[in-house]
Amino acid sequence: MLNIVILAAGLGKRMQSARPKVLHTLAGQPMLSHVLASAQALSPDNVVVVVGHGAQAVRDWYASDSSLQYAEQIPQQGTGHAVQQAAPLLQGDGDDSITMVLYGDVPLVRPESLRALLGAARGDGATGVGVLTVRMDDPTGYGRIVRNAQGAIERIVEHKDATPAELQINEVNTGLIAVPTAKLRTWLGQLRNDNAQGEFYLTDVIGMAVAEGVPVRAAHPGNDWETLGVNSRQQQAQLERIFQRAQADALLEAGATLADPARFDQRGTLRCGKDVFIDVGCIFEGDVTLDDGVYVGPHSVIRNAHIAANARIEAYSHVDESRVGPDSRVGPYARLRPGSVLGSRTHIGNFVEVKNSNLADDAKANHLTYIGDATIGARVNIGAGVITCNYDGALKHRTVIEDDAFIGSDCQLIAPVRIGHGATLGAGTTLTKDAPAEQLTVSRGGKQVSFPGWKRPQKP
Repeated sequence: MLNIVILAAGLGKRMQSARPKVLHTLAGQPMLSHVLASAQALSPDNVVVVVGHGAQAVRDWYASDSSLQYAEQIPQQGTGHAVQQAAPLLQGDGDDSITMVLYGDVPLVRPESLRALLGAARGDGATGVGVLTVRMDDPTGYGRIVRNAQGAIERIVEHKDATPAELQINEVNTGLIAVPTAKLRTWLGQLRNDNAQGEFYLTDVIGMAVAEGVPVRAAHPGNDWETLGVNSRQQQAQLERIFQRAQADALLEAGATLADPARFDQRGTLRCGKDVFIDVGCIFEGDVTLDDGVYVGPHSVIRNAHIAANARIEAYSHVDESRVGPDSRVGPYARLRPGSVLGSRTHIGNFVEVKNSNLADDAKANHLTYIGDATIGARVNIGAGVITCNYDGALKHRTVIEDDAFIGSDCQLIAPVRIGHGATLGAGTTLTKDAPAEQLTVSRGGKQVSFPGWKRPQKP
């Protein structure tokens, strides 16, 4: 049985914000979401979030997650007091029941480190207390790990309560702890607040465990930065860059090329094939896949998209909930809105916007064009300034352009309308009814005219 308690009641006064601290973001997601993701990776039986300041906002944000339970801490009187509020919701009193305590403003801790903490608590058959500790060059402000002459953990002393000798200790408590649930219930009832801060410290359970002969074992995170907390905007920014650099390093290790790992943002899941190149200032959000040989130009934003092999996303382009086919080219300064699907070798050029449309293989729209709610066939060429007029003020309508059609510059296609196979629309045409296949259609003087037998000019 595994309970996980996440302390998320703090005000975050130094954040200077009306928003609860744990809802401030890291990599586009609330800090608490990162902690929950790592916690859920351990498949816990029970997750309790202790809320306080902004409690309703936190509940509302996670309203769709029915697996969470909530305890409320008002007023906030320390970490021990917070866990006391969660105690009635903890499950299991047997020897196999462990309660792990995490912090909603310590967002970078990885599942691997939590597994190590859980392993320290369970030991080799003798269940005890696990404490996640790190060594710091400057431990100012952190609780110190006090060990006995044999090197066993004896207690944790908070910085404000430490003696000068104890302040020299550089092994510190991260606050992350795993305790046998039955013991925790008992020890919580014995906490006292006769200390410099007048608070109930959860760390006091370490001394209680030692007094009862319960083993106390240390575990260590894979990276020291996993245990850093956020109390200010400056710390939030520092953790953002640490997190982004860790993600960039993972991509580099997997074979992707980043022009500058320090100018890269991943706010979700990014999968890269071989020989992917990502230029500076790019942002990836949600679930993104870049297949082999993809090039992403500078300052592009890609969200919930799949870019197929050898496609190029040129500078300052936005790709949102769309699919780009192999060997295609998008941009620069192009925008693919949700529902856009490009076939192989398609070209979407500068200042072209595509929304909820399918473009088949070898279709091209290279300049200053809007394509919305359209089905575009293979080898279609769409000239500059073309607009699919898809919205009548109430409903959206679809434009269909069949294979090998040629749409001249500055045409308006008033949907619903169909342009037949191999048809040509003369520049400036306002199309209000279907254009026949293999014919030239123009509108002049307000009249739409088609010319049977007309042959499109061919390159020599």
